[in-house]
Amino acid sequence: MLKEKFFIIFTLLFSSFSYGGEIFDSFPDKINSSDKYVFYSHGLIVEGTDPTPVHERWGQFNFPAIKEELADSSYHLIATHRPAKTHPFKYAEQLAKQVTKLLKKGVPASNISLVGFSRGGFIAAIASSNLKNMDINVVILAACTSGLAERAKIAIYGHLFSVYETSDSVGSCDDVVARSVGTVSSYKEISTSTGKEHGAFFTPRKEWIVPVKAWLKRKKPQ
Repeated sequence: MLKEKFFIIFTLLFSSFSYGGEIFDSFPDKINSSDKYVFYSHGLIVEGTDPTPVHERWGQFNFPAIKEELADSSYHLIATHRPAKTHPFKYAEQLAKQVTKLLKKGVPASNISLVGFSRGGFIAAIASSNLKNMDINVVILAACTSGLAERAKIAIYGHLFSVYETSDSVGSCDDVVARSVGTVSSYKEISTSTGKEHGAFFTPRKEWIVPVKAWLKRKKPQ
């Protein structure tokens, strides 16, 4: 009898909780409206079949290691390996549709984050522009190029967190934000100085992983 009561209490306590922290290679089949979801889009070099390609200047891009370190028990991480020659605008449309699915399932926009490095950051920016949601979270890693700043049709929406490397040719998102008048709900930017140029984001260095995860897990928009 005592065991039965314990089982009932245990079931009541934990049946309503969703166990976060899962890593998905594609959009999950089951969605829990109370969970948080983070999409990570990798750089151009990873497009294809090799998750750990090597750049002659910046070294190996370790996609599996980045996924493991970026993952957290407080949210689900969706990190899809894009095929070669992926069209950024078409893929951004697909990403925006996945976010819309989450919204329709009852997931608050404030619980959804788009994280992207380089080409992946460009894709995240386009998806954000397509969604036009002021409550969504966007993390741009070394992707605010002059080309993005000059594309007037792409306006980042929501809460933006930018990280760039001081030794890299790709710098601040200030110019992108300056022309995104009335669409950026909040903006925070930091820089790292690893001396690794664009390759600073090829591996899960604590210099960018730690602040990105802290921002993703913040209780209130900053």
